[in-house]
Amino acid sequence: MSTETTLDLPETRLFIGGTWTASATAATLPVINPATGEAIAHVSDASVQEGLAALDAACAAQDAWAATPARDRADILARTYQGIIDRRDDFALLIVDEMGKPWSEAQSEVDYGAGFFRWFAESAGRIHTEGQFGIEPGSNYHVAVSKRPVGPSLLITPWNFPLAMGARKIAPALAAGCTTVLKPAAQTPLTSLLLAQVLQEAGVPAGVVNVVVTGNSRDLISAIMNDTRIRKISFTGSTQVGRVLLAQSAQNVMNTSMELGGNAPLIVFDDADLDRAVEGAYLAKLRNGGQSCVAANRIYVQSGIADKFTKRFTERLAHITVGNGHEPSTGLGPLIDDKQRTTVHNLVTDAVAKGATCLTGGQIIDGPGYYYQPTVLTNIPADADIREEEIFGPVAAIYTFDTEEEAITEANATPYGLASYVFTKDLGRALRVAAAIDAGMTGINRGLISNPAAPFGGTKQSGLGREGGIEGLEAYQETKYTGIQL
Repeated sequence: MSTETTLDLPETRLFIGGTWTASATAATLPVINPATGEAIAHVSDASVQEGLAALDAACAAQDAWAATPARDRADILARTYQGIIDRRDDFALLIVDEMGKPWSEAQSEVDYGAGFFRWFAESAGRIHTEGQFGIEPGSNYHVAVSKRPVGPSLLITPWNFPLAMGARKIAPALAAGCTTVLKPAAQTPLTSLLLAQVLQEAGVPAGVVNVVVTGNSRDLISAIMNDTRIRKISFTGSTQVGRVLLAQSAQNVMNTSMELGGNAPLIVFDDADLDRAVEGAYLAKLRNGGQSCVAANRIYVQSGIADKFTKRFTERLAHITVGNGHEPSTGLGPLIDDKQRTTVHNLVTDAVAKGATCLTGGQIIDGPGYYYQPTVLTNIPADADIREEEIFGPVAAIYTFDTEEEAITEANATPYGLASYVFTKDLGRALRVAAAIDAGMTGINRGLISNPAAPFGGTKQSGLGREGGIEGLEAYQETKYTGIQL
């Protein structure tokens, strides 16, 4: 039975200072359903001036929000969590239609995104109990250390997880006492706008959360970042854009959190449970159609098990049902747009032209919609672009290795260090390899590692800082030291 129903659109206007308002220029942006290529809505397109108006609202609300008791902030976050859960199907429907996820994955994202509001609701009340108060050694001088909010924060989110990425930033910011300006991706703004409605219904004061969608991201973001009142930027997206934002943030010495690109290795050793390894690799590779910064970009299989693993994994991919996310049988939806599909296809054709073997897939699926066949490549030559670039699509690149040392060397042979995965029954080996891989996260015998209670982030050119866990709250806090002479 199809899950398709009439799409109940949320507000499509800008949310500034607690008020829904259309752009003064009346400009709008289409939201395209990647399964059909057709527009499902048009949202207000914010100008630079409206971006600055959102900053004005956030700054005006900052002092009162910071002074709001942490327990009161926690109650609002808890109500937001429940509001999302109560509208679980509404959020999932929007995610399917504007992003292309299969229905079950969209529901899972709703649960995951809501979890950040629950986690940080539980964490908010502990902010003022984790400080220090003591006497400086050798004197009667008292030292008090406390936490205070960083201040107004600019939050920039990508299109691939429309609810989770906003939740992962807004929830800790509000828990810490920071006001926010959220700029969601123009491809998938509807979920963020519905989230703003739920936050408003949960009692978030005017100006604490502002949402501006724009087709002119560069100018709007630059204008906000050039204003000395903005104290933090949290960005999830490509390393290329992250470098630009880091350079801009240096001008005003802004607090920054950067969750950037990935090139995740997934290592399968000879002694791994084959069933678990195949299923874990499938999840790490195909979740969200491979459009994830933590997707398994390079799958390394030890030579003794390589043929068996590759055969089983290829069969698994070859039998995925590709289609509209509303159909219960769908295991793989469309890519976000034609540009992304072309990028993926170019990586595949380049590898095959240089000598790689395509075991299944490798072709664009005729429209409507931006579908691509689930693909497995082996025997990939050293000069293939796919070895170095983030795939961001349903293409599995499989390599073989002989020794543990070789696997570690290959895993680390990249400027990125976000996620990694290890499959083995040997606990000593698992911990040894996990410690040796230069990445912010490692999953052992599992292909899904994201969790609101755990720190998410990477090393090297995969970013700075962490989201989720206690670290996610600390990212929106400054340490205040007060010296007291009695």
